[in-house]
Amino acid sequence: MLIKKRFSKIPFFVTETQKNDPLTSGLYLCEISELLFGRQTKWIQNTRLQDHLLIFCTKGEAKLKLGTDEVLLCQDQFCIISKGFQFEMTSRNIEPSAFITCHFNGTKTNILEQEFTVVRDLVPSINNRVANRKMLFDEIFSNLSRGYSNANMYYVNFTFAHLLATFIFAFKTSEDIRGEENPVIQQTIYFLEQNIDKKLTLKEISDEVGYSITYLSTIFKKQTNYSPLSYFSHLKITKSCEYLDQTKLKIKQIAFMLGYTDPYYFSKDFQKKMGMSPKKYRCRIK
Repeated sequence: MLIKKRFSKIPFFVTETQKNDPLTSGLYLCEISELLFGRQTKWIQNTRLQDHLLIFCTKGEAKLKLGTDEVLLCQDQFCIISKGFQFEMTSRNIEPSAFITCHFNGTKTNILEQEFTVVRDLVPSINNRVANRKMLFDEIFSNLSRGYSNANMYYVNFTFAHLLATFIFAFKTSEDIRGEENPVIQQTIYFLEQNIDKKLTLKEISDEVGYSITYLSTIFKKQTNYSPLSYFSHLKITKSCEYLDQTKLKIKQIAFMLGYTDPYYFSKDFQKKMGMSPKKYRCRIK
């Protein structure tokens, strides 16, 4: 038996409005459900999905058939099925299962589609914010019960965008990366942060962590998408923004405090990364 414990389908006229509204056209929610499956319960989608479908298993497990592929979807796992597909899901003969599902669409989903996979794990941890994810589901259900005013639907869709990000980018939050990254990367970043006022060479950095320049550069870029020196430069520019916002230090002073021997080069580096000069950056809020 399939029971819809909670269910909300957003009316067609509302989704059409969302589809054409610049604030929501990129990503908007179409339907959300909390489903309870009895033992050996089937859910068959015979027609092609008109929207993308997020399925999150909160209890038990089910066999998911997508085309010729069959996978097991277990507790704390999720999948996102792209629109245009058909599927079949069958709960196991072990215990009742529970799932939360969200149908969604929007122009940005074509860009996000590369992040969609059949089944991914959500390892229960503080970093993955499991409790926060449940809170977001509850918040969406609660607000949908209050009607479909523009203001309410804006709130619902921005909340859903946050929720979707906790799934798609679950392992890409800064806390998760810091917790799982190579200790060499952690050591390197710590060294750079502690020496932000200096001008370091790649050799000095590699000597500090005890690895060759080639090895360090390779694993650092793989983990952070930046070379060690490029990452160091970004740290300096971030710190300079803090000085520009919170102090009355001259730009030349800030440059020297961050290890730049030439203030002109600092301004050039700042312009390249921030899209404006340090002077314009400081004046932007006046």
